[in-house]
Amino acid sequence: MRITTWVIAMMTGILFAALSSAEGAGRITGRVLDAVTQIPVIGATVTVEGTRLLARTTTDGAFVIPNVPAGSYTVRVEAAGLTTAKQRITVVTGRTATVDFQMARLRELSSEAESATPLAGAPAAREQRAVKDAAKFSLATPGRTEIQCLTPPMSWPSPGFESYEVIEENGWFEARERPLSTFSVDVDAASYGNVRRFITRGQLPPTDAVRIEELVNYFDYDYPNPRGRHPFSITTEVAECPWNGDNMLVHIGLQGARIDVDELPPSNLVFLIDVSGSMDQPNKLPLLKSSFRMLVDQLREQDRVAIVVYAGAAGLVLPPTSGSDKEEILCALERLQAGGSTAGGAGLQLAYQVAQGSFFEDGNNRIILATDGDFNVGMSSDGDMVRLIEEKRKTGVFLTVLGFGEGNLKDSKMEKIADHGDGHYAYIDNLNEARKVLVNEMGAAVLTIAKDVKLQVEFNPARVSSYRLIGYENRVLNDRDFDDDTKDAGEIGAGHAVTALYELTLTVQQGRSGKPLKYSHLTVKDDARRSAELLTVSFRYKQPTASESNLLSVVVKDRNTSFANASHDFRFSAAVAEYGMILRDSRERGHATMEHVIATARSARGEDVHGYRAEFVTLAEMTERLMTPSVGLR
Repeated sequence: MRITTWVIAMMTGILFAALSSAEGAGRITGRVLDAVTQIPVIGATVTVEGTRLLARTTTDGAFVIPNVPAGSYTVRVEAAGLTTAKQRITVVTGRTATVDFQMARLRELSSEAESATPLAGAPAAREQRAVKDAAKFSLATPGRTEIQCLTPPMSWPSPGFESYEVIEENGWFEARERPLSTFSVDVDAASYGNVRRFITRGQLPPTDAVRIEELVNYFDYDYPNPRGRHPFSITTEVAECPWNGDNMLVHIGLQGARIDVDELPPSNLVFLIDVSGSMDQPNKLPLLKSSFRMLVDQLREQDRVAIVVYAGAAGLVLPPTSGSDKEEILCALERLQAGGSTAGGAGLQLAYQVAQGSFFEDGNNRIILATDGDFNVGMSSDGDMVRLIEEKRKTGVFLTVLGFGEGNLKDSKMEKIADHGDGHYAYIDNLNEARKVLVNEMGAAVLTIAKDVKLQVEFNPARVSSYRLIGYENRVLNDRDFDDDTKDAGEIGAGHAVTALYELTLTVQQGRSGKPLKYSHLTVKDDARRSAELLTVSFRYKQPTASESNLLSVVVKDRNTSFANASHDFRFSAAVAEYGMILRDSRERGHATMEHVIATARSARGEDVHGYRAEFVTLAEMTERLMTPSVGLR
């Protein structure tokens, strides 16, 4: 294997040298690491000064800049929360010049100066300029865990208090007694970015920070684009369950219509940006600005952008401006500074007012809220905030929530705001993630193609003994809600995919309870006994401006497929779910191991255009190293 690898590398080098010589160019490669932890810096921007050449680091911190004309250059590396690094390098025609970087954290370098001399415009000074007559915003919401991390590893800033909704894992149901399973779809993927943030800091995440459906839905799957009048396709697959070989696993995939950015309707966007004192950290407002620059680069002349900010009070920084005036938009972003308390309610009200004032009847109208979620001034409760958002969503303005930072991250609040605002929630922990959300998935980020999307599965009790839904705990609906068009549910953007997994026991096995009923006798139709059908998947959705829903259904038949022979998508999604169950120390994890997760995910990477699946393998390997068998997971 080593000889083969050496030969391939040598031939690749010869071919590159030949091509580069013909063009009179060389290339620059290297790696970027955190100077303290030696963890790769993902998504750093590497620029050759004086040229338009640049690259971004991959999941292992590596970068490659090809076709660099021969000469001497300064190579600059930038990443949010880290110092800018530069090195001088000489490029020779047909050769590879290698330069590695060790980047220091801004907080460490500035700590002495901050303690010695208060800076002009520091949080305390800016706080005095904020509005003082506001009530405290309560964070003591029932049903939410408060996580305090007192001993952060490897000298990272203390996470302090972070809040997450308590998740009670879905249990098993007998198909005879409860043949229907109903839930609202969820396209949020914030949990994956948040889990990655903990793991790359050398720390296991809190149990309730791990939402398995968001881990699974972080990734793209090779579902077919829809055909016909419905903007969705439905894909199903059944195979052996990898963590319990006696059971079966059902994979259900919904794919929203993919739309070219050039074909998107005009967008009326309001950037609602938290500039309160809690955002005055390198991985908050500076990362936020860099992230929004990427989105601004994608805007067209027909698009409009306004910027509303909130701290002690809310204000309009940029009135609705054409997407062609990028310089004006970027200048407004660059001028933003953090300081003051957090009048989130006033900011939301002003943002909705601005969005309604420049409303596109046949376009996309959306507020993009960027915050750490620490609303502490204004409305007195989560209930007040939710009621405001539920009222405003009737105007046709959708809401996307982007979370930033650590230490006081209010994950539960941001998820709730997005769910009730007909939008979705993503967590931005680095520039690579910003590019995924705001560039690669821009259509899904800004254009809703369906709202109130619900999924209902009816199990054939002649074939299925019992079942459990993996994840979606906070999205479960009553069965009667499926046909109720007044019931709010999830939203799907252009190109969004939704994946759900069910674990089943079949009737050839002993049921999980087997207990006969005292007062009734449930019967199974003869047709069901003769049928090879395991279940029927039904799917309801509304057009973005409609009040009545549309229905799609597909039948899933019994198939005797081994896990090894299942598709790449099936095996990869199962590996991600297995990873989530291990992190949550699930009672249903069976024989799940991190070793199996890594091996499965590596073999099921498939095409992996953007490298997200490869990053997951690296993340699982890092997680495995953090777990010590002698102590256990928790």
